[in-house]
Amino acid sequence: MQSLTVLGATGSIGGSTLDVVARHPDRYRVFALSGRERIDRLAELCCRFVPRYAVVDGEAAARRLRDSLVSAHCRTEVLHGDQALCEVASHDDVDTVMAAIVGAAGLEPTIAAARRGKRILLANKESLVMAGAVFVAAARAGGATVLPIDSEHNAVFQCLPPAAQVDARSLQRGGVRRIVLTASGGPFRQATLAQMRGVTPEQACAHPNWQMGRKISVDSATMMNKGLELIEAHLLFGVASESIDIVVHPQSVIHSLVEYLDGSMLAQLGNPDMRTPIAHALAYPDRIASGVAPLDLTAIGRLEFEAPDPVRFPCLRLAREALAGGAGPCVLNAANEVAVSAFLDGTIAFTAIARVNEQVLEALGAGAAPADLGAVRALDAEARALARTCLTKATSA
Repeated sequence: MQSLTVLGATGSIGGSTLDVVARHPDRYRVFALSGRERIDRLAELCCRFVPRYAVVDGEAAARRLRDSLVSAHCRTEVLHGDQALCEVASHDDVDTVMAAIVGAAGLEPTIAAARRGKRILLANKESLVMAGAVFVAAARAGGATVLPIDSEHNAVFQCLPPAAQVDARSLQRGGVRRIVLTASGGPFRQATLAQMRGVTPEQACAHPNWQMGRKISVDSATMMNKGLELIEAHLLFGVASESIDIVVHPQSVIHSLVEYLDGSMLAQLGNPDMRTPIAHALAYPDRIASGVAPLDLTAIGRLEFEAPDPVRFPCLRLAREALAGGAGPCVLNAANEVAVSAFLDGTIAFTAIARVNEQVLEALGAGAAPADLGAVRALDAEARALARTCLTKATSA
């Protein structure tokens, strides 16, 4: 029986995680859930799974959740604030932490779990991108097990030789030559630049294959999501940027591939449903049912591939450039979070997201990589402040 904390329980990844957990009540017990804005949804989840703790942002949200739980006769204790998130992620009674809080807000509880040697199901790619060396060092020092949840990195993990699954430093000994990350191309795969200048947040969030939150949906539309995944793959698997390729695969059936020195390529296939990588990571090295329908290759009929367009999707180039400077990944992540939020608020045009990212990366990306969590926080804050300044100058590209 695994005791599980779900950070970001009310989001799409959290919901998929709890769907898988509910299918296996003999294997998993929910210890804590966290949520931010959807308090009514969090109350429903508490009543269903009866965790020991539920964590929200502030006191007002905590009062509202407590009132709901008292009315429902639910015994879950309500906590609030960043420290509470760290506590439920690192608690002695927790075995596994699903790190699914979107953005930089998920960094500190994920680091706390790593330091205490937890089994971390890493869906929050931003934690690794912004604090790569710090996160990896914390995981190694604490003896944590980090299992990727992004469908692409989970696919790579499944295609690696067994030794490399345990220790990424074994990739060369395992004969791995190249990693290929697949991308759906998002909703604007065939759109022109002129069309992309006028898109709305609703259009950007209408992903053709996946059901995702608004921030990650916009990242998919700009292909920044794939850029962040490139950085994440570099950090997770110890592979140089030039040995990681990206290919657009509109069907989203092949989730990624690993190429070996002998010319073999192994691919992981499945329907585009996050419950597959979640179930894999929850049960690893075993396999459990996820609730995902079997893949029907005859119904799909064809698998297509194309190279991504660096002109229409400059965020891919920016991600590779970010890896050239120690501060680059943290800076790029911070700028992108600010720019995407501004686009979703209607402040800037869709195509201005990449322009803000580039301006901030050029100004701050060449600095030294942050050496500790305090330095990560400071660099993140500096990059966000500069990005907000750039917003005032951003216009439709």
